[in-house]
Amino acid sequence: MSTSALSTPSSVLEAGHRELVDAFESFVRRELVPLAAELPETADQPPADLRAYVRKRSAALGFYAGDYPEELGGADMPFTAVVLLHHAAGRSGCPLAPYALAGSDGPSPLLRHGTPEQIERHLVPLVRGEQARCLALTEPQAGSDAFRLTTTAVRDGDGWVLNGRKTFVSNADRADIALVVTATDLGEGAGPTGGATAFVLPMDHPGLRIGQRYEGMSGEPLFELTLDQVRAPMDAVIGGEEGVGAATALAMDSLSRGRLVVAAMCNGIAEYALRLGVEYARERKAFGEPIGNYQHVQEHLVATRAEVEASKLLTLACARLVDEGTEAPENAALAKLTASETAVRAVDRSLQVHGATGWVRGHPLEFLYRYVRMTTIIEGTSEVQKVIVARAMGLG
Repeated sequence: MSTSALSTPSSVLEAGHRELVDAFESFVRRELVPLAAELPETADQPPADLRAYVRKRSAALGFYAGDYPEELGGADMPFTAVVLLHHAAGRSGCPLAPYALAGSDGPSPLLRHGTPEQIERHLVPLVRGEQARCLALTEPQAGSDAFRLTTTAVRDGDGWVLNGRKTFVSNADRADIALVVTATDLGEGAGPTGGATAFVLPMDHPGLRIGQRYEGMSGEPLFELTLDQVRAPMDAVIGGEEGVGAATALAMDSLSRGRLVVAAMCNGIAEYALRLGVEYARERKAFGEPIGNYQHVQEHLVATRAEVEASKLLTLACARLVDEGTEAPENAALAKLTASETAVRAVDRSLQVHGATGWVRGHPLEFLYRYVRMTTIIEGTSEVQKVIVARAMGLG
């Protein structure tokens, strides 16, 4: 009996979307697993053309960006269903499955606030998986403190001039457009600065260049973007004139959902790691019997199951609250904090159960050990999540 067949408390919250999740898992098994089997064992990241194919194929089947409206190419899914799909992708163990769902290269909630022309020109192709994007927010001196920006947009007649440097930008090498968040200077005599403003720019826009490339622990490259006297028209401002100075509020509006998606993926990864650990503990023998008979091994696996189930319940409860109209930042922060830290522990414990077998290059756990570490950093570090929760508790 596999761990996926166990009756779990979270199945109560999954029941309403079981058919959708089953269809997605069937797609992964039928189409993505055979494609993944052709990748080199030591390849950490699939090639860009394969990612693009998976993205478009998933969009055609209605899974990719499923929470966006049908008129934009989505499927009008409730957010709880989207969270369950991300969990299923992580749980599958298939390296292509995460690319079948909208992530950091997919449609951005920022563009939901775009003008009708921006939505048609930029958001629709992203929802349909026809294009990819990157988000240029982080700067060398603005990480967790994301909106203490030095990249500026200065009003110049009917348009803007952008200058600055962004770092740790995902997908820059394969993106069609960049969402660039800047500090806004309305110009001399125009009163106080207008806060942060988000622009949408094609990657071949004059003055916008990809700089240094950084290789991550799990093989995912990150990039530097430089903006040197980039001239942007007013229709490049997300939301048009009303979007000037509004990027902070628009971004905060989308953070809760992004954090819950990361939490769901983490829960799936943790469940996959647990499954690997249980299967190995049943099969591997030491001192004449399966290692799963020994209490120290059982401790690793039972503790993981308890934490994964609790984390999954928390994430699903928060997702359901979003569907009911409650997007409290502290809820998403709690879920993301719990799920990411749980995933790190789950992978670590399962690797410990495997011993040298799990440490060898090419084993799924060896890759996950490097990959999962970033989940406590992206979408806000664990420390930032704790600050959010502490403030919601009236502390600080």
